[in-house]
Amino acid sequence: MLGLPAHVTACLFDLDGVLTQTARVHNAAWAETFDDFLRRRSAITGEPFRPFDPGDDYNRYVDGRPRADGVRTFLASRQITLPEGEPDDPPTADTVHGVGNRKNVILLARIRTDGVLAYQGSVDYLHAARAAGLRRAVVSASANAADVISAAGLEPMVEARVDGVVARARGLRGKPHPDTFLAGAELLGVRPDQAVVFEDALAGVAAGRAGNFGFVVGVDRVGQADALREHGADIVVRDLSELLPGAGRGAGGGPVTARRHR
Repeated sequence: MLGLPAHVTACLFDLDGVLTQTARVHNAAWAETFDDFLRRRSAITGEPFRPFDPGDDYNRYVDGRPRADGVRTFLASRQITLPEGEPDDPPTADTVHGVGNRKNVILLARIRTDGVLAYQGSVDYLHAARAAGLRRAVVSASANAADVISAAGLEPMVEARVDGVVARARGLRGKPHPDTFLAGAELLGVRPDQAVVFEDALAGVAAGRAGNFGFVVGVDRVGQADALREHGADIVVRDLSELLPGAGRGAGGGPVTARRHR
């Protein structure tokens, strides 16, 4: 049913890059934030300025992770350690939380300017999943997920949400840990083996595999199909429309069939 194994009864969707086209907005906000920080650091230390790579750096260190984890992981790749600070640090503070909050200010400004678009194939898939009686939840690291879901017009098709706000309140570890996806399955009243995870981020796919979910769909928007498979995707598609009846082909040209990586 809908390109999924018969035992699946619930769908757990990442938001940015899977349902909505906000991944590119997040990427641009991270690039602006980190480049500003790295330029200022270069002026102080005399080290050469090496900008944030919106391809490799974003996919390896930031995509799919909670905001503070993304700051820590990327800066660690440059051998930079900052004080943790506090979650409500001002965006001008050179702390982990301050840099993360600076990114959020930039992100919200870009969303207000450009709006939020959903992928049409994902909208069609949500409609089909609802018609088929599959339960549906959004599981996102973003603290702005509720606003993005509303702006994209997806609220009627989403039954539950586990986002950065929920994760912080409940003390859930971020992706690549499976905690938020497990919480999403719990909200829908299903076991992990009855749920499918839809993810475009390597960390998110790894979280789906770590949680022993029934199926993991990698969504390849940026040409990283092989890496998604290596991190544990059972199948990889370029768009969720490929899983709808009559489509039948996944990323890389092969049929949409299960490929286990356990």
